[in-house]
Amino acid sequence: MILHGYFRSTASWRVRIALGLKGLAADQVSHHLRRGEQRAPTYLALNPQGLTPAFVTDDGAVLTQSLAICEYLDEIHPEPAFLPRDPVARAQVRAVAQAIACDIHPVQNLKILQRLRDLGQPEEVVTAWAAGVIEEGLEAVETLLAEAEGPFAFGAQPGLADICIVPQLGNARRFGVELRWPRLNAIEAACLELDAFRNAVPGVQPDAE
Repeated sequence: MILHGYFRSTASWRVRIALGLKGLAADQVSHHLRRGEQRAPTYLALNPQGLTPAFVTDDGAVLTQSLAICEYLDEIHPEPAFLPRDPVARAQVRAVAQAIACDIHPVQNLKILQRLRDLGQPEEVVTAWAAGVIEEGLEAVETLLAEAEGPFAFGAQPGLADICIVPQLGNARRFGVELRWPRLNAIEAACLELDAFRNAVPGVQPDAE
């Protein structure tokens, strides 16, 4: 298996965590986002969106979108499960994961921030935009998880929601967001006790700068 990503990409980070939780290994190929390597023709042939990650399976299929990749890994290696069996509980886990992966991250990612710069916005406005999006989104996620039992987002083992939460908190720190959410902080602390999460952080990746 091959993971095409970038050490600081939170979407790639999610897949690294998922691989670690499943005890799977994948070769990593780096595409430097700030240098625009994700727009090279050879990479666009893998992922026409020009986003990371792209994932090549053992049989050569190419998958895109981090949550789709994580669910693929969950289906081919069912244990430990990323989603509970109960349909309502599964929907609740997916809702938290998607709140981050669909509603927070895409609105504050590099592509959007660069467009703000291209429109003439000063760097302080760009940073404030990203921080505001993250704060608003994580406030909602904290509320969604208020009644869920820990130590992880939904119970005694990490799943798809945790895979999304930890990278987004890392991103929040990059933009100077005050992490004032006790439930999210407790989830992150529980996750970082596990090798799968520690080994996936950007600073220990082969392409880290």
